[in-house]
Amino acid sequence: MKQQRGFTLIELVMVIVILGILAAVAIPKFVDLKGDAAQAAVNGVAGGLSSAAAVNYAARSANAANGVAIANCTDVASALQGGLPSGHVITAAAVAAGASASCTLTYTSGTTIKTATFTAIGIV
Repeated sequence: MKQQRGFTLIELVMVIVILGILAAVAIPKFVDLKGDAAQAAVNGVAGGLSSAAAVNYAARSANAANGVAIANCTDVASALQGGLPSGHVITAAAVAAGASASCTLTYTSGTTIKTATFTAIGIV
């Protein structure tokens, strides 16, 4: 009696069908990864700006010679070490001394426009 080896044609077709179904379900999840990555990058820069504003406020409160004066959202970029990355723009808005304000950061690259908010703390 001869023993069967390998897979039957129906088993191979079923594996191909199952792989096709998995691919059809998974592909849409990975289509917009570039947009998600751009939004995550903008959120990271906004987080850095919030941190820079808080550290600047603490340093300037301790000693007026430290840090920079912040009276506008755009002033926070000067507190960020290395400056603001290219393509990023901060919308101008006044920040009162000792108060915090919500500021908007916009990233533009070609047709991609992403926004995020950060908190600025005013100090003279």
